[in-house]
Amino acid sequence: MPEACNPKDCPVSARVDALRDEFNTYRNGSSATHKEMFKRIGDLEKAESAQEKHFEAVNEKLDKLIEWQENQREKPARRWDGIVEKAIWAVCAAVITFLLGRVGL
Repeated sequence: MPEACNPKDCPVSARVDALRDEFNTYRNGSSATHKEMFKRIGDLEKAESAQEKHFEAVNEKLDKLIEWQENQREKPARRWDGIVEKAIWAVCAAVITFLLGRVGL
Protein backbone atom coordinates (compact mmCIF):
# COMPACT_ATOMS: atom_id res chain seq x y z
CA MET A 1 0.00 0.00 0.00
CA PRO A 2 1.22 3.49 -0.64
CA GLU A 3 2.61 5.17 2.47
CA ALA A 4 0.58 8.35 1.96
CA CYS A 5 -2.66 6.43 1.93
CA ASN A 6 -4.31 5.84 5.27
CA PRO A 7 -6.44 2.64 5.24
CA LYS A 8 -9.52 4.64 6.21
CA ASP A 9 -8.94 7.30 3.54
CA CYS A 10 -7.81 5.11 0.60
CA PRO A 11 -10.25 3.80 -1.89
CA VAL A 12 -10.97 0.07 -1.64
CA SER A 13 -9.61 -0.69 -5.12
CA ALA A 14 -6.19 0.75 -4.25
CA ARG A 15 -6.03 -1.35 -1.09
CA VAL A 16 -7.15 -4.46 -2.98
CA ASP A 17 -4.51 -3.85 -5.65
CA ALA A 18 -1.84 -3.41 -2.99
CA LEU A 19 -2.92 -6.61 -1.25
CA ARG A 20 -2.99 -8.47 -4.58
CA ASP A 21 0.56 -7.34 -5.34
CA GLU A 22 1.75 -8.35 -1.89
CA PHE A 23 0.00 -11.73 -2.19
CA ASN A 24 1.60 -12.38 -5.59
CA THR A 25 5.00 -11.53 -4.16
CA TYR A 26 4.52 -14.06 -1.33
CA ARG A 27 3.10 -16.65 -3.72
CA ASN A 28 6.09 -16.36 -6.07
CA GLY A 29 8.46 -16.61 -3.12
CA SER A 30 6.69 -19.64 -1.66
CA SER A 31 6.55 -21.31 -5.07
CA ALA A 32 10.33 -21.04 -5.39
CA THR A 33 10.73 -22.27 -1.81
CA HIS A 34 8.48 -25.26 -2.47
CA LYS A 35 10.38 -26.14 -5.64
CA GLU A 36 13.64 -26.07 -3.68
CA MET A 37 12.14 -28.22 -0.90
CA PHE A 38 10.80 -30.79 -3.38
CA LYS A 39 14.18 -30.87 -5.14
CA ARG A 40 15.93 -31.51 -1.83
CA ILE A 41 13.45 -34.25 -0.91
CA GLY A 42 14.01 -35.87 -4.31
CA ASP A 43 17.78 -35.72 -3.81
CA LEU A 44 17.40 -37.32 -0.37
CA GLU A 45 15.27 -40.12 -1.82
CA LYS A 46 17.91 -40.81 -4.48
CA ALA A 47 20.67 -40.82 -1.87
CA GLU A 48 18.67 -43.17 0.35
CA SER A 49 18.12 -45.54 -2.57
CA ALA A 50 21.83 -45.59 -3.38
CA GLN A 51 22.70 -46.14 0.28
CA GLU A 52 20.22 -49.01 0.51
CA LYS A 53 21.85 -50.73 -2.49
CA HIS A 54 25.25 -50.21 -0.89
CA PHE A 55 24.06 -51.78 2.38
CA GLU A 56 22.64 -54.76 0.49
CA ALA A 57 26.00 -55.31 -1.20
CA VAL A 58 27.80 -55.04 2.15
CA ASN A 59 25.38 -57.54 3.72
CA GLU A 60 25.99 -60.02 0.89
CA LYS A 61 29.74 -59.72 1.36
CA LEU A 62 29.36 -60.17 5.12
CA ASP A 63 27.29 -63.31 4.58
CA LYS A 64 30.02 -64.72 2.32
CA LEU A 65 32.70 -63.77 4.84
CA ILE A 66 30.83 -65.44 7.71
CA GLU A 67 30.35 -68.59 5.63
CA TRP A 68 34.07 -68.65 4.78
CA GLN A 69 35.01 -68.12 8.43
CA GLU A 70 32.79 -71.00 9.54
CA ASN A 71 34.40 -73.25 6.92
CA GLN A 72 37.84 -72.23 8.18
CA ARG A 73 36.85 -73.09 11.75
CA GLU A 74 35.70 -76.55 10.65
CA LYS A 75 38.95 -77.40 8.86
CA PRO A 76 41.02 -78.18 11.99
CA ALA A 77 38.20 -80.36 13.31
CA ARG A 78 38.10 -82.24 10.01
CA ARG A 79 41.88 -82.67 10.10
CA TRP A 80 41.74 -84.00 13.64
CA ASP A 81 38.95 -86.39 12.64
CA GLY A 82 41.12 -87.59 9.74
CA ILE A 83 44.13 -88.14 12.01
CA VAL A 84 42.03 -90.07 14.54
CA GLU A 85 40.51 -92.17 11.78
CA LYS A 86 43.96 -93.03 10.36
CA ALA A 87 45.26 -93.89 13.84
CA ILE A 88 42.31 -96.24 14.42
CA TRP A 89 42.98 -97.94 11.07
CA ALA A 90 46.67 -98.28 11.96
CA VAL A 91 45.82 -99.89 15.31
CA CYS A 92 43.32 -102.23 13.62
CA ALA A 93 45.90 -103.17 11.00
CA ALA A 94 48.50 -103.86 13.71
CA VAL A 95 46.03 -106.05 15.65
CA ILE A 96 45.06 -107.95 12.51
CA THR A 97 48.74 -108.38 11.58
CA PHE A 98 49.52 -109.65 15.09
CA LEU A 99 46.61 -112.10 15.01
CA LEU A 100 47.53 -113.35 11.55
CA GLY A 101 51.15 -113.76 12.73
CA ARG A 102 49.98 -115.84 15.70
CA VAL A 103 47.89 -118.02 13.49
CA GLY A 104 50.82 -118.55 11.19
CA LEU A 105 49.79 -116.71 8.09
